[in-house]
Formats: sequence, C-alpha cells, structure tokens
Amino acid sequence: MSWLVTGGAGYIGSHVVRALRSSGIDTVAFDDLSSGFRAFVPDDVPFVEGTILDGELVARTLREHEVTGVVHVAGFKYAGVSVERPLHTYEQNVTGMATLLRAMAETGVTKAVFSSSAAVYGTPDVETVVESTPKNPESPYGESKLIGEWLLRDMEVAAGFATTSLRYFNVVGSGEPDLYDASPHNLFPLVFDALLAGRTPRINGDDYATPDGTCVRDYVHVADLAHSHAVAARKLEAGEPLERAYNLG
Repeated sequence: MSWLVTGGAGYIGSHVVRALRSSGIDTVAFDDLSSGFRAFVPDDVPFVEGTILDGELVARTLREHEVTGVVHVAGFKYAGVSVERPLHTYEQNVTGMATLLRAMAETGVTKAVFSSSAAVYGTPDVETVVESTPKNPESPYGESKLIGEWLLRDMEVAAGFATTSLRYFNVVGSGEPDLYDASPHNLFPLVFDALLAGRTPRINGDDYATPDGTCVRDYVHVADLAHSHAVAARKLEAGEPLERAYNLG
C-alpha cells in the first residue's frame, strides 16, 4: 500500500507527505518543482519529478510504486494571477486533473483525496458557509477547482471511484523546521519580506463592516490541513464512506 502525493514537494504537499508517513502510509511524492523544492521531500521518500500533464509518466509511477490512492495537491494556486492567466490555470488544474484521473483509471487506482478550495463559493451572501452553500467562483482558479470536483464526481459514477474534496482558504504556518511557505502571494511571506526590508506590512481594504475597516479572513494551520488530508486518505483506504466534500477551517 502506498499513496501518491501530487505536488508533494510544495508547501502544502510536503506537509501532506509527512502526515501520511506519520499515519503509517507509504508515500510517493510527484512534483514538477515549478514552485516546490526537492529538499522538502525526505530522502527516504521516493520522488518523481514531472508534470501531471504527462499521463504516461503518471501511469508508470502509479504502477511502479504499487499506488493504491492519490492525494492531489498539485495545481496553479494563485487566484489573482489566474485572472490574468486563465488558460494556464485551466491547463494545470482541469487538464491536469483529467490526465491524472485517466492514468488512475488505466492502472486501477480508484481512491482520491482532492485538495480543493473555498474559492468555489465566491463571495457568499450568508454568514456561515456550509458544504451545500451555492457555488459561485469568481476567478478561473475557483472555477477550475469546482470543475475538478465535478470530474471526481463523474468518475465515481463512471468508474466506481471513492473520493472526497477538502475545501479551505488561507494556509499559514509550518509543521516542520525545514518546511516553509515560499509563495510571493501569501500573508506570512509578504509580512516577513516587508519587515526584513524595513517596511510596514500593508493591509488592503478599509471599508469592510469591521471595527477597523479591514477584512476578516479564514486561516488554517498547514499542519492541521495536512493531518486532515491524511485522515481522509486512511478512511478511503479502509473503505469507510466519506462525503464528497468537507470545509476545513
């Protein structure tokens, strides 16, 4: 038994790799290193460098490592940039998902945990967002994540896949001393870059319905997020039923 983590050398994916190992699941990391780091993957974890758009490589990896399930974290994750690069976003997140699912079907791997996003909801007009809240994504990134969930649903019907999607918003922190967030768009890197440069960190927005006018955002610690992915993988591996989607926050 082993599970493949796509994007396994990235900030979130590398934490998922370690969470899976801590739960007793052998793990294979797959990453094109476009934003990840080879050093994030422990030396004793098999690592395959490549893109999920390469279906032959994905299928070969699944076979050679006797993979029984996939945690799909790989993707283009910058919502703001996705507005400027919609085609790139859809290629990475939608074509990539379809290619991965085809390789899984060809090799008999039918279990998948999808690292989705709360961006599928857009800006809801309700105070509390639950899994059944209407989906209204406002960026190509959010749309691509929702399409990914649809593809998983369709493969459940067509090929008997067992899947779940985990929706979350902003991720912060570090669960290991050697793992860190290197994104140029995320909160902690922006704050620390500003402080190191002697600048005051900038907070956008001054007209929200809050005491100081700044917005309220939901954050989840990356170690908690990784643990949630590992729990979902263990339950799917054990044949336990899961809902198609869960909000994490």
